Amino acid sequence: MKLLFGCCVLLIATAMYSQSHQTADVIFTDGDIYTGAVLAYEPGVKVPPQEHAQAMAVKDGRILAVGSDDVVKKYRGKATKIVDLGGHFVMPGFNDAHTHVAEAGREKLNVDLVGVKSLDDMKVKIAARAKATPAGEWIVGGGWDHTMWPDKKLPTREDIDSVTAGHPAFFVRVDGHIAVANTAALQAAGITKSTVPPQGGAIDHDANGNPTGIVREGAQELVTAKIPKPTAAKRREALEIALHDAAAHGITSVQDFSEWEDFLVMEEMERDNALPVRISEWLAFVDPVNVLEEHRARHPHTDPMLHTGMLKGFMDGSLGSRTAALLAPYSDDPKNTGLPQFTQDQLDRMTRERVKARFQIGFHAIGDRAAEMALEAFSSGEREIREDRLKQADTSAAQDDFRFRIEHDQVVTAEQVPEYAKLGVIASVQPNHLLTDMNWAEERIGTARAKHSYPWGDFVKDKVMLAFGTDYPVEPITPFRGLYCAVTRMNEAGTKSYFPEQKLSVHDAIAAYTTGSAYAQYAEKDKGLLAPGMLADFVVLDRDLTKVSPRDILGTKVLRTVVGGKTVYEAK
Repeated sequence: MKLLFGCCVLLIATAMYSQSHQTADVIFTDGDIYTGAVLAYEPGVKVPPQEHAQAMAVKDGRILAVGSDDVVKKYRGKATKIVDLGGHFVMPGFNDAHTHVAEAGREKLNVDLVGVKSLDDMKVKIAARAKATPAGEWIVGGGWDHTMWPDKKLPTREDIDSVTAGHPAFFVRVDGHIAVANTAALQAAGITKSTVPPQGGAIDHDANGNPTGIVREGAQELVTAKIPKPTAAKRREALEIALHDAAAHGITSVQDFSEWEDFLVMEEMERDNALPVRISEWLAFVDPVNVLEEHRARHPHTDPMLHTGMLKGFMDGSLGSRTAALLAPYSDDPKNTGLPQFTQDQLDRMTRERVKARFQIGFHAIGDRAAEMALEAFSSGEREIREDRLKQADTSAAQDDFRFRIEHDQVVTAEQVPEYAKLGVIASVQPNHLLTDMNWAEERIGTARAKHSYPWGDFVKDKVMLAFGTDYPVEPITPFRGLYCAVTRMNEAGTKSYFPEQKLSVHDAIAAYTTGSAYAQYAEKDKGLLAPGMLADFVVLDRDLTKVSPRDILGTKVLRTVVGGKTVYEAK
């Protein structure tokens, strides 16, 4: 109910925003405007029917008025621009709560292995790049997924050696948690049969004890440290590709984790008025607190277009790579429980330090052991703050708005879900992952654990705030695959279902992608609803998502994306 109450107060408070007559910069007319959805959790409170309107008036990037064409036209002045929406469905812009936009753009500039259907297909793409690459230069890329190949076998350094003509080469799996390096790359990194991997990392070996080329989690850094960093010009080219891809798919805001050097380029793009979507850029949890504070202070947090946000930390890897940290062994790999990235003591200490410095914290946690470690760390950080407040006789409740987050939340026990609710932890999930994972997830973890995996319905029942995203480029940036999966729990062909009792209503799914994501970044007063005073961020679609069949959600086309009242994408 907390979010519903906040939204209601906002709507009442901002009604005055449009009462004094102002002239709009732009008026959007003849639309079928869905003003938004919220996740309402207080027992006995019924969410009012969703309101629809025809028109919106916008001034200085914010909404002046929403209502009928006749009401809104009162805000028309001599210089007001009129945009006819042609009767199409309009809704708040999608706020993707988990992206890696710089990586997405670079993936397209490098060897793009997304969707390759076999090792042979992968080798063909790499060979083509090798022929066009000057001698001695690195060949890099990513996006391969061996679970989609007929034999489901991981590639080896010998496989890559056969097509790289001596170039050092490194290719990251689609989830980013393992990669394959060829022999030249391993040599450049100094990796041999006797190399000890860093904490939380692993190096695969063959029967003779030699590295296979597969490096897992932190062990990837042994190789990536030797790869030349992209220039600022290349970083900008990559960002432009990815951000325009986001805008073309109806995304008006992203919560992103790219490198600090990429953020510096984003600042340059903002100065050039070249950012098509809003960005909340995460900082690395593992960086020293003094560095984090310097980075936070660099850019105004009140800038609605670009600012730094939460601290992102990694508890484990991925289920597809069998590096997610589990409380019990993998069902299809009984000697393996995954790769935790911290000890609990390390994690608790670092979390307390960063909570005391007033940072929001979000932890990547896919396995149930990783979720348990994250919940314990959050509890430890909360206790530290409360003890400090007692010592200082500070009774300010505003300081308790931690909004801890767990990213992914895939394997979660039934007992852990109430702990999310107790601590106010936001479940930042990417429902589109299930479209791929349902092909093998039950084999990985067994039926008993699978029943509670990807537990979106349980989160709603236990009043846990949901925020939706895509993990782009692990999955495509389009939100419609995620909405479809959230309301069906079925694959895109409609032939396979995965524990459908966990599915959501379409209104809850939309709320998670809009108001839920806004709440997750402390932006619920600015984003997620189309109401007076809110940012004029919205999308125009070719169909009403609240009325079409779930199957038809997949085919949705974006006709227009608007950020701050300005069209940043329009379909040709």
